Amino acid sequence: MGAQWKAKPKEAAANARGKIFGKLVKEIMIAARNGADPDMNPKLRLAVHQAKKASMPKDTLERAIKKGAGLTGEVVNYERTLYEGFAPHQVPVIVECLTDNVNRTVAEIRVLFRKGQLGSSGSVSWDFDHVGMIEATPENGADPELAAIEAGAQDFEPAEEGATLFITEPTDLDAVSKALPEFGFTVQSAQLGYRPKNPVSLSGEALEEVEAFLEAIDNHDDVQNVYVGLSV
Repeated sequence: MGAQWKAKPKEAAANARGKIFGKLVKEIMIAARNGADPDMNPKLRLAVHQAKKASMPKDTLERAIKKGAGLTGEVVNYERTLYEGFAPHQVPVIVECLTDNVNRTVAEIRVLFRKGQLGSSGSVSWDFDHVGMIEATPENGADPELAAIEAGAQDFEPAEEGATLFITEPTDLDAVSKALPEFGFTVQSAQLGYRPKNPVSLSGEALEEVEAFLEAIDNHDDVQNVYVGLSV
């Protein structure tokens, strides 16, 4: 499970498309603060790629870009916040939120952590590396090791459904994303995130308890990403 916790397929399928789009729209609006042209704004380019992968309607995408860039006269007040702590069984967790009301969000996150332990800033982040994470699929038997070396990735590992997860320095995320297609890989997603240094291994009821805890957090409207030190 490593870098980023994701819902099980049947649970992910049950999530409303509107909820997925809501998270993507926030990312687009935040990124568009630095300019509405994806070609000149790497963060926006990556956010737009994610939105297109999720089949976001063109008008929704364009409206989010314009709103974030301030072209509609509306003010975007979303703030990115991080919460650190432990899931049940002392599994380290980092929760990334985008919120327009920090006081409300922290109060609600605190409630969700009652079955675990909400820590202070830095309480678990020392046990994670802040990295770029690119999920890409190979074409015609492309070699992930060669692609990682040539594109400038730090590392790589198998991902779901035959894909490869390429790990980069945060500052190299955009450059590696652009380079990978040259070496036979189609980029499916690219984002900055947190990778655990010492993931915990659980099974049985303990694992189910942690999964339920993570699902409850991920379902919160302000939560964008959940990173967990869990290996299964």
